[in-house]
Amino acid sequence: MGKQIWKPGNMLYPLPAVMVSTADTKGEDNIITVAWTGTVCSDPAMLYISVRPERYSHHMLLESGEFVVNLTTEKLARATDWCGVRSGRDVDKWKEMRLTRGKAEKLSFAPVIKESPVNIECKVTEVKKLGSHDMFLAEVAGVQVEEAYMQGNGKFELNKTGLIAYSHGEYFSLGKDIGRFGFSVKKK
Repeated sequence: MGKQIWKPGNMLYPLPAVMVSTADTKGEDNIITVAWTGTVCSDPAMLYISVRPERYSHHMLLESGEFVVNLTTEKLARATDWCGVRSGRDVDKWKEMRLTRGKAEKLSFAPVIKESPVNIECKVTEVKKLGSHDMFLAEVAGVQVEEAYMQGNGKFELNKTGLIAYSHGEYFSLGKDIGRFGFSVKKK
């Protein structure tokens, strides 16, 4: 069995499914579901999101230069999907999905989604026009973590939150543990 040539834009690989909250400087805010996101640097902590210019949140991201990556869980799967197929131009996503705005610790405009176990507060450092999407490169300004997932030693149990991923039009819960970092070279 051979391999077929596949158009790169067909997105075959799993990505995190996150809800991004943002706001303009006048107090208008919105939630957008984003699959194009990821870590780009650990020191300083930086990540990116990519958003189509025609999306309602795009102008807010440009205006305030702030956003929050709210990690999503199985409990938030419906809201995650719904916020990705409805426009903030037409509906109040917060109200319709019964999500709660929270105050970001390090941002002036963008709220956090309180129901999310992890809120990653970001300040845009660069916007790169790439074609169908603009990439918002951002420095992580702060992170809020739900206490229920913290161990006494300060370790965060992210895998116990029920995170979901998005792969080729479908949502999946993260699967079973198949190994720890370095397991391939660990002496038995």
